[in-house]
Amino acid sequence: MTSTLRTISPVDGSVYVERDYANETRIAAALSAAKKAQGLWRNTPVDERAAICMKAVDAFVAMKDGIGDEISWQMGRPIQYGGGEVGGFEERARYMIGVAAEALADIAIEEKSGFTRFIRREPLGVVFVIAPWNYPYLTSVNAFMPAIMAGNAVILKHSAQTPLCAERIFESFKVAGLPDGVFQYLHLNHADTERMIKAAEVDYVAFTGSVPGGQMVETAAAGRFIGVGLELGGKDPGYVRADADLNNAVETLVDGAFFNSGQSCCGIERIYVHEDLFDPFVAGAVDLVNKYKLGNPLDPETNLGPMVRTGAAEYVRGQIKDAVAAGAKALIDPAHFPADKEASPYLAPQVLINVDHSMEVMMEESFGPVVGIMKVAGDDEAIKLMNDSPYGLTASVFTADTDAAISIGDRVSTGTWFMNRCDYLDPMLAWTGVHHSGRGCTLSKLGYDHLTRPKSFHLKTTL
Repeated sequence: MTSTLRTISPVDGSVYVERDYANETRIAAALSAAKKAQGLWRNTPVDERAAICMKAVDAFVAMKDGIGDEISWQMGRPIQYGGGEVGGFEERARYMIGVAAEALADIAIEEKSGFTRFIRREPLGVVFVIAPWNYPYLTSVNAFMPAIMAGNAVILKHSAQTPLCAERIFESFKVAGLPDGVFQYLHLNHADTERMIKAAEVDYVAFTGSVPGGQMVETAAAGRFIGVGLELGGKDPGYVRADADLNNAVETLVDGAFFNSGQSCCGIERIYVHEDLFDPFVAGAVDLVNKYKLGNPLDPETNLGPMVRTGAAEYVRGQIKDAVAAGAKALIDPAHFPADKEASPYLAPQVLINVDHSMEVMMEESFGPVVGIMKVAGDDEAIKLMNDSPYGLTASVFTADTDAAISIGDRVSTGTWFMNRCDYLDPMLAWTGVHHSGRGCTLSKLGYDHLTRPKSFHLKTTL
């Protein structure tokens, strides 16, 4: 196995980053340092933790321009959107820092004569965070910032596609004066990642990635009796009711399907439209998709970049070809997108109709710029189709009727339910999934429950 990490840029196929993978000595040192540092950090008052972490956010935001450029080179997102990731990172980080004191406070119990009773939230210890490339800062901050605020030490393993992200975060904490060992990163291969999960020093694993990756994490952690948080894939649906604002539905769902070249766990991958709006919705979607500019993500006018690698694009091309062979109709002419090239990560967006759930493109995660649209007769049919999935991360409805939206949401099996929007994380709300979309919870006050353990104090007063 190679000892060198090489990040191949989807922009031009060049090697953008080279780093040595951590060896056994480096891994052992990191684990030891984390364990030692956490023993001291857990006793640091929450307000002092917050002050340091806020300084780290300030330092990170100050790097905004360079960060956007690096994201484009590492994973292909158009540079015009680089600032959005920094802004989202800041929003989530500052919220989780700000709410920590309340979320971590002792839980009071009703008074009982002769006794003092309360529940204290203790940090778990060393948290191992495994982060993906598609939203490299947004996904990682969900885990590492509240983990540190809760009094844990963190070791971050970022994707080999986005190794500079781990280094930028480390730099930010260094500038802020975080004690050595509380936050570290390691560039790890797959085998050493598994060994880290099995290491006695690791007390919790926070993983964001694919379903097979989540299965690996669970297998590696089996028998250790530690917590595992899994934020996995999605095949997220949108439903357009007959009373929806058509223009808003078109604009929002198209953006939800094609932003980041469709490489989002909570992106829109299937759309169900009431028969009364089906034809105008499809026409509007096709018109809007044809306005995208696919090309070099470093071009400020590009709003659709390459997929992360050629293999990912080929998988989506295969889904589209199989669907068309089974009767689907492709409405976007790839010739309209000159940058689209076979055997490359540059893939034209695609809208499919005449699709059904016998097709892989409607059932298995595409993670690319393709969406299938189906006509439905009403709420019951839409609900049945939305629930016909092994995934359950988010789902959305477009309607003018809030009561109907809540009623439908109660019947859809999903972690987050949207009305008139999609593909967004509100840090005040719990981020969680059902079925193959994972388990556990990040963000909101509830996110702290998974990064701490309850400890009950039962004190009897002596006379």
